[in-house]
Amino acid sequence: MSFQTRCMQGMVPYLPELIPHLIQCLCDKKALVRSIACWTLSRYAHWVVSQPPDAHLKPLMTELLKRILDGNKRVQEAACSAFATLEEEACTELVPYLSFILDTLVFTFGKYQHKNLLILYDAIGALADSVGHHLNQLEYIQKLMPPLIQKWNELKDEDKDLFPLLECLSSVATALQSGFLPYCEPVYQRCVTLVQKTLAQAMMYSQQPDQYEAPDKDFMIVALDLLSGLAEGLGGHVDQLVARSNIMTLLFQCMQDTMPEVRQSSFALLGDLTKACFPHVKPCIAEFMPILGTNLNPEFISVCNNATWAIGEICMQMGVEMQPYVALVLPHLVEIINRPNTPKTLLENTAITIGRLGYVCPQEVAPMLQQFIRPWCTSLRNIRDNEEKDSAFRGICVMIGVNPGGVVQDFIFFCDAVASWVSPKDDLRDMFYKILHGFKDQVGEENWQQFSEQFPPILKERLSACYGV
Repeated sequence: MSFQTRCMQGMVPYLPELIPHLIQCLCDKKALVRSIACWTLSRYAHWVVSQPPDAHLKPLMTELLKRILDGNKRVQEAACSAFATLEEEACTELVPYLSFILDTLVFTFGKYQHKNLLILYDAIGALADSVGHHLNQLEYIQKLMPPLIQKWNELKDEDKDLFPLLECLSSVATALQSGFLPYCEPVYQRCVTLVQKTLAQAMMYSQQPDQYEAPDKDFMIVALDLLSGLAEGLGGHVDQLVARSNIMTLLFQCMQDTMPEVRQSSFALLGDLTKACFPHVKPCIAEFMPILGTNLNPEFISVCNNATWAIGEICMQMGVEMQPYVALVLPHLVEIINRPNTPKTLLENTAITIGRLGYVCPQEVAPMLQQFIRPWCTSLRNIRDNEEKDSAFRGICVMIGVNPGGVVQDFIFFCDAVASWVSPKDDLRDMFYKILHGFKDQVGEENWQQFSEQFPPILKERLSACYGV
């Protein structure tokens, strides 16, 4: 247990008295006391949110919002940061107060100077991330969007203040979904322009470094991230925007950029566009797949992670047409899943993509089953039931059908992974049932008894209760 956690536990008995006292300090006549009280309270946001909302959350929020409008800049800054922390802890608990919160944050646009505006964008982005689609109501959109778009229009393409605003809009677009439609065209166009300008400048710099400056690629990275937010938020509605722009050509260049962060954001956007408007992505697949294969390099964890995820999304859209590309990516994925010390997220993403690849091309992937089944099972047993896990497990079941010998030595791991499901869809449950019973019939009752003796009691109970083995 960390020192911080122990301290926190020691503090808990005193918090019901301490928090109201600290909230009172937010109104102290000394600015320094007000600002440090903001910070101190933010350290206890987790506890505050765990109590009934009227007890501390409501008074804390009310007072912090007043401090966001404080006359003192240092207090404004501390209050804004503390409020962003509170939002991240409270999530949907804030929904009842949204109107009130937005009134304060929007009023601040006219009041804040440059530096604190940047922190305000962060607080608005955190709010959108925390409440998600609850923000998609006309009343809220009409409050929030006009001042954001006004700032967006005031800033020049070369202004670094665009970064936090682009990040903020990315969260807002994802939260508002279709509610962002009226604003999407100019935002989309400008992002494409930012990417294009940066690429052009990079090209000129590489050809004549003495004549041109190196571009700041952060403009391109945040623009790609905002395009991802738009694709995720708008879904199919992004189709017309993509159709009328050269984004796929630009993406082809960004995916080959020397800077890992640019590639990381490119692959994220590729995955989101694959989900949102695959007909525009499909003609590029033959050119894109070799680049994705090259980036399955765990030296750059985030690049590798996003490339892996994008390949999995492409599989689900391509189906059997994925065949020509299996050899480009599968050996890398199998190597990554078997590497020691690979970060958890990358292992999970790799396992999901291998499963998806096997789902659409079982004949090509199943022969390698024995080389990845064990780490595959152990990396997916801990993730929640969801669509990605569903498609990956369907793939494994289909591959076991093609190559049952590939799973025999590690069957206990497969049993354990199956037992990790809380509620698989009926047809997936049937697939599990057939494989478990098929194995049991194959080895015979006596051998099955010996085999299942090795199971931890909880696994034995689950398989018996859910699948009757």
